[in-house]
Amino acid sequence: MLLVPTLRVLMRQEVAGAANVPAGGAFVLAPNHTTNLDPVTMGLALWDIGRPPHFLAKESLFRVPVLGALMRATSQVPVARAGGGRGPDPVRAAREIARRGGSVIVYPEGSLTRDPALWPMRGKTGAVRIALEAGIPLVPAVHWGDQEILPTYGRPRLWPPRRRVRIVFGDPVDLSPWRDGPVDQAALRAGTDLLMASIAALLAGLRGEAAPVERWDPAAHGQSEIGRIDP
Repeated sequence: MLLVPTLRVLMRQEVAGAANVPAGGAFVLAPNHTTNLDPVTMGLALWDIGRPPHFLAKESLFRVPVLGALMRATSQVPVARAGGGRGPDPVRAAREIARRGGSVIVYPEGSLTRDPALWPMRGKTGAVRIALEAGIPLVPAVHWGDQEILPTYGRPRLWPPRRRVRIVFGDPVDLSPWRDGPVDQAALRAGTDLLMASIAALLAGLRGEAAPVERWDPAAHGQSEIGRIDP
């Protein structure tokens, strides 16, 4: 990763639960999402563990000069955020990476959390679908502290340097109740609810406070799930 030296200056990572990341073979990693810095935060942590990351990333990023070429060269997966779905099938691309034994990072919330207190919101089913259809582990993960470097919708805070960022990799989510049955909407929704509960519990441990019983639902609050929202 070309950004590694800069990241070392910006943050001091403290990683727990690294043993929960499979040492080999394919898996899906599902982290919380609080800031646009999250992908590099989680990418650095996986890099240090020895598992190069592959992200499902916004298709628009692939049109950015240099960055787009770098993302294609490292097998990142473009995701169309809206429209007629004329781009590559992200689930199919992620399955191909999994078939080759790679790690696939999927943000199950689909966008930066809309929860005012930055708790995980209601999840989408893509991460569970990939894990079930490919028959691979689904590992929840959380990080806390990188939002102090790049606030959710704010300017970077580059001083003081080396802010503390804590990361926890959780136990793989138990998807066994749905492994042998049809991968239908009921199975995907139940598995996703279990995943988001795992992520919320991990983050509660990091923050030292109780997570909300119910996940934030943007639709119930009149919020778009795509693009920037007013803080």
